[in-house]
Amino acid sequence: MRGILKTLLIFAALAPAGCGKLPFLQDRSQAEVPAPQPQTSPEGAAAVRPPEGARTAEQFDTTTADERKKAAAAPKPGGETLLGETVASLGDPAATGFWLETPLVTSVRQGRVENPATGKSSQVELRPIEGGGSRISLAAMRLIGASLTDLPTLKVFAGG
Repeated sequence: MRGILKTLLIFAALAPAGCGKLPFLQDRSQAEVPAPQPQTSPEGAAAVRPPEGARTAEQFDTTTADERKKAAAAPKPGGETLLGETVASLGDPAATGFWLETPLVTSVRQGRVENPATGKSSQVELRPIEGGGSRISLAAMRLIGASLTDLPTLKVFAGG
């Protein structure tokens, strides 16, 4: 009994010494956080990052009225090709701009998404991902009139 008690006391004394090495027990207040990298839009302009502590869609959506107007512009007649349909969820709300991560493309290219439920569309940067579903930017999701908690089925077009 005494041996077990002694072992438990030694374990209890030494256990905290190793806890700092476990990633889920480290003090994150002292951890180095890498500086955020500026994001760029397809046109090459620096994107405005959401403010620290952003909580609402309006705070995360840092696109300007001019950017929204340009993204909502009608496509050029005959200048696009239907790639297919995809179910999309909201992507990273801190990733600014108008984009769609989708398995319907194999390289980054310009395109457009249309929400058949609302008839609204958005010019977007199409980004390739693996998998079955797609992720859409907060700004594009708002522009096409989809609820941020919906999983809308979108028509995806290349070009335009």
